[in-house]
Formats: sequence, C-alpha cells, structure tokens
Amino acid sequence: MKHIFTRREVLTGLAAAGGAMLIDPFSSLAKNDGKMILTRKIPSTGELLPAVGLGSWQQFDVGTDPRDRAPLKEVLQKMNEMGGKVIDASPMYGRAEQVIGDLSAELQLNDQFFFATKVWTTGKQEGIDQMNASFRKMKRKTIDLMQVHNLQDWETHLATLKDWKAEGRIRYVGITHYTDAAHTRLEQIVKSKAVDFVQFNYSIRSRNAEKSLLAAARDNNVAVIINEPFEQGALFRAVKGKELPGWASDYDIKTWAQFFLKYILSNASVTCVIPGTSDVKHLVDNLSAGTGRLPDEAGRKKMLAAIQAF
Repeated sequence: MKHIFTRREVLTGLAAAGGAMLIDPFSSLAKNDGKMILTRKIPSTGELLPAVGLGSWQQFDVGTDPRDRAPLKEVLQKMNEMGGKVIDASPMYGRAEQVIGDLSAELQLNDQFFFATKVWTTGKQEGIDQMNASFRKMKRKTIDLMQVHNLQDWETHLATLKDWKAEGRIRYVGITHYTDAAHTRLEQIVKSKAVDFVQFNYSIRSRNAEKSLLAAARDNNVAVIINEPFEQGALFRAVKGKELPGWASDYDIKTWAQFFLKYILSNASVTCVIPGTSDVKHLVDNLSAGTGRLPDEAGRKKMLAAIQAF
C-alpha cells in the first residue's frame, strides 16, 4: 500500500500509542484530550516538556492587523489543545515576542505555555534593557527560559542570567546557535555546566551534532532544543513528489514532516524540537510527530538511507 501525504493534509486516525517505542528513560507519554503526547525531562529539574514545540522566526513577525494575526491565534489555540507548550522567540525575530504575548494573553493562555526567548545584544546594561523589554512584550513576570542568542557576548549575559535565575526572574538559562561551526564552542559551555539548556541546529541531513554535542549535553544533564529541523524548508523541496517508504508506517509516520521530526526525536538526547509555522494544519502535523512509535536504531538507518537515495 502506497503512502502519499503532503504538509497540507489534515491528519486523521492517529495510531494508538500503547505500543510506542521510547528509547530512553527520560521520556514519557502524557494523556491530553485523548491524544498521547511524548514528553521529556529537563535534566536539571526533572520537569516534563512536550517534545515538539513551536518556533516563531519569520512566521510571528506581523503587525497589528487582525487579519495577519488570526492564523497565529489559531495556531496558539490549537497548540494548547494538543498539549504543546514550548514557544521559542527572540528580539531578533522582529515583532514575534509582542505578537506571542498579545495573542496568548487574548486567549488567556499566557501562563499555559513555556516561553523561551533570548538576549541578542552586546554589553551588560544593553542586555538587561533588552530582556526587560522581552518581559513586557511577552506579558510575563517570569520567563521560563532565557537564552543567549547565537553566543553574542555570552559570558557577560550568562553572569546576568545566573543572578536573575537566583532571584526567580527566569527559571532556566540557555545558549543557542544555528550553525555547525558553533558546535565546538557550545559543547565547551555545556561541559562547564553553566547552562540548563542548549539550542542548536540538527536534522536528518545536517547531523554534525551527532559527532559529540548531543552526547555532551546528555552526559552533562543539559536539555536540548533543536532548531532548523526542516533546514528552512530545504528538506521538503528535496522530497517533493516522492512517496514515503512503506515501512514508515511501522513508526506511525504519516507525512514527510513527521518523518523528519521523528528522526530527531528518536535521539534520546533531544528534549524538544521547535519547527516554526503559521499554519494550523502544519502545526497539527508537527505536533503529531510526538505521538506513536519512534524509530529504533534500525529504523534510523533506514531513514538515512531513504533520504540519501534522493
């Protein structure tokens, strides 16, 4: 039986997760409105997070026109209904922080989400001013995760974040980047045990993090957030017109998005992956990667071979 699905198809008939294969002890399945959502522990505290979240770069950088904001409001509403929590933003993302804060407040869901944002500037006071602005925009007295964006002036900002965490202004401290070239520096910081989270790029075709960064995060009890899971859409272009392998159904994979995301989630070191979208159908597709069975090592090898064959 052939399996042909697109990002535009609404998912139906999700497989029951009773036989889900979870490949590490830090995962669990939490029931939410009849769906089973994969969660993983934040190593430093044991707090559970849904393993699929939401990125906001580009998609949430819109103005005040209700017509522009309506699809995003729908995305946030559906995300909450499906048990999603992690929303990642940054001052670099234009108006994303403000839009997220406004819409989640309108929906009365502001405190239901796990807000992760960033500091992206140089200088101690400049960083403090920027982060205070993020609190106002996101309408929060406490930010769940504050990250140093792309390692910019990271030593200066980490000192501030350590103090703010002690004061209870932020709950977790993190660092981020989006290129392979930064992985060595990220690994060094992870090994210093100065952070709770590290965020970086990783996908089925971009696997530099598998060399040592993912293992370093695991070994040092640092949570991992994955960005660029679709390589800014390049993965979808690579498989355009291609059929999913028939064996994909063995892992409850119904779309190429789920194929790409489940490869990432099958690595036990990954805490959460944050594909960005402004389309509620795509959101449902993405979050559904957190249901059903995950590939084992043999499945991961088949997935790699399938992609490499294109």
